[in-house]
Amino acid sequence: MVTGAGSGIGRAVALRLARSGAEVAVSDIDEQAARETAGRCGQLGATARPYALDVSDRDAVYAHAAQVAQEFGRVHLVLNNAGVALKAPVRTMSAEQLRRVMDVNFWGVVHGSQAFLPHLIASGRGHLANVSSVFGFIGVPTQSAYNASKFAVRGFTEALRQEMLAERAPVHVSCIHPGGVKTDIARSAGGVGAGEREEVARSFDKIARTTPERAARIILDGISLRRPRILVGSDAYVIDALPRLLGASYQRLVGTIAGRLVR
Repeated sequence: MVTGAGSGIGRAVALRLARSGAEVAVSDIDEQAARETAGRCGQLGATARPYALDVSDRDAVYAHAAQVAQEFGRVHLVLNNAGVALKAPVRTMSAEQLRRVMDVNFWGVVHGSQAFLPHLIASGRGHLANVSSVFGFIGVPTQSAYNASKFAVRGFTEALRQEMLAERAPVHVSCIHPGGVKTDIARSAGGVGAGEREEVARSFDKIARTTPERAARIILDGISLRRPRILVGSDAYVIDALPRLLGASYQRLVGTIAGRLVR
């Protein structure tokens, strides 16, 4: 089961799973995009079904989990991938903007994890993978909402992994930290005016060195190796190292770089 499978990393993972012969439940808030992904999976010879799903809706996610388990008979892998972005300073960010990011990025992961855990346990060999970000390692100016959601995903997922270990449950848990991946997340980010949207997207594309297809390979390789933390892209390794090597001093470095970029 893959959320946010209508584009980007989610679609690439679904297609790679399809190539491996997996049966795939693909969901997205954009039903047509989910249908397109499912259709492409079907062209690869896989059984795939599309679902319209708003991961911020707890009841909808629980109903989705029950439906997927009933229609497929079992669930072995869940990838909670759906996410949204927001560019906004803390002093001007609205409560509604912050709430939307947290509802999708954090609560969507919580809903997906809690709803599917019983089915993963029942499978006897389940794997739950939640997508955080390199912004779950460091704070970045104008990304406070996104940082908050991705730090929260990281903490939630790492705690859940320890619970599964302590309970000796048959579920492995991974937290995924992509660096810059060439998706449309920057183009659809909140807080970006129409006039600057393409400029922001072009700037993102310059630093996003990893394709969705490569990201999917790294993610699924990490899952197959049961890695608790999966770093996606060389930049992810660099950013992961920053706070460990520099401690709180990384904040001055990142702030200085960000200040120069906006001049």
